[in-house]
Amino acid sequence: MFTVTAQFNVIPGKEAEAEAAMKAVAEQVEENEPGALTYLWHRNTKDPAQILVFEVYRDEEAVDQHRASPYLAEFQKYFGPVFDPASVKIVRYERFAGVNR
Repeated sequence: MFTVTAQFNVIPGKEAEAEAAMKAVAEQVEENEPGALTYLWHRNTKDPAQILVFEVYRDEEAVDQHRASPYLAEFQKYFGPVFDPASVKIVRYERFAGVNR
């Protein structure tokens, strides 16, 4: 299993457009990616412009499917006009212990 976190900031004044884009890509992942075991979007409670996406994939094939999806390509077009591309931080983790309920 692989976990990926992505962090980035919403550009001020673009909150509604950002939320719509995030919900749309989440719906597509839910409908089209059985290998995406977890795909959750979060706002920082102290600074709602800071976004964290927490993703868990069954295997490398599931990660590749997500990266190659047309809806992710469409979502990436929002970086610049809606999301601050300079704020992006993506980290990939390999799970080795723990529990998920």
